[in-house]
Amino acid sequence: MLADLLSHSPLAGVYPNLLVGTESSDDAAVYRLNDEQAIVATTDFFLPIVDDPFDFGRIAATNAISDVYAMGGTPLFALALLGMPLGKLPVEAAQQILAGGAAVCKAAGIPIAGGHSIDNPEPLYGLVAIGLVHPARIKRNNLAQAGDVLILAKGIGVGVMGAALKKGELREKAYQQMIDVTTQLNTPGIALSALPGVHAMTDVTGFGLLGHLHEMARGSKLRVDISYADVPVLSAAVHLAQAGYITGASERNWTSVGPHTQLPADFAEWQRKLLCDPQTSGGLLVACDRATAPQVMEIFRAGGFAGAREIGSLSAGEPRIHVA
Repeated sequence: MLADLLSHSPLAGVYPNLLVGTESSDDAAVYRLNDEQAIVATTDFFLPIVDDPFDFGRIAATNAISDVYAMGGTPLFALALLGMPLGKLPVEAAQQILAGGAAVCKAAGIPIAGGHSIDNPEPLYGLVAIGLVHPARIKRNNLAQAGDVLILAKGIGVGVMGAALKKGELREKAYQQMIDVTTQLNTPGIALSALPGVHAMTDVTGFGLLGHLHEMARGSKLRVDISYADVPVLSAAVHLAQAGYITGASERNWTSVGPHTQLPADFAEWQRKLLCDPQTSGGLLVACDRATAPQVMEIFRAGGFAGAREIGSLSAGEPRIHVA
């Protein structure tokens, strides 16, 4: 909704040092300081998706910082955003949320330098994340090239697992898998920014895999082809999706992207919903030339992303998604 509102106030040409603003669907704003440095600025916050306040803080912080990595930037510092219903939850809960966020920022090597808190009917938490990138190394989501391959770093299915958690149906092992993937920092984005063969990059979050693929296809004016068999899916999410644990956001995502997507005739409903499953702190989605793909995969594997997979390619044609 905010993107639609801001689209009526284009900034291109008004502020020449604003390299990335509201004109695209990129993950963060980027402002050039000089020929060697540009500031990356982003923010994200949301309501708890897990019951444990420390885990919630970790997930929210990881999710917010991810947008800096997705632009190819190196995080510098963060500001905390906290809303709590005063008098309704113990102070210890807020302290644990903040501690979880601080733990992630420490792992990223950055301080939480301040922030803002409000009295809010429900808990919410997130960060303003500030980073630095060389202007020539910014990775937008709309500069993919025909012939590029697509690589996804994390498995999808977090939304499905969250839906099961809300109904008390997520087992301990699956919960741990969910926590592990949503608190894994997308640090490979820094190294990927140095590769000229990486043409476009984003992270898969609330719009689901198909939504973010469509943003890339539309912005780059290219056709996307993906193989469902090659898409990494979190192991616990498969049987949960088959059992019907689907979020409402998945259907909203399909309403948006469905007119631009062609699925196989025998595609199962649960498979479609997984491709639209909203992710929290999802994996980096990279478009790179085929010669660079082995380097991208090596960077991901060295960074602990053993589940990274090549899932498809881009080619000249109408900006639609074709799933095989």
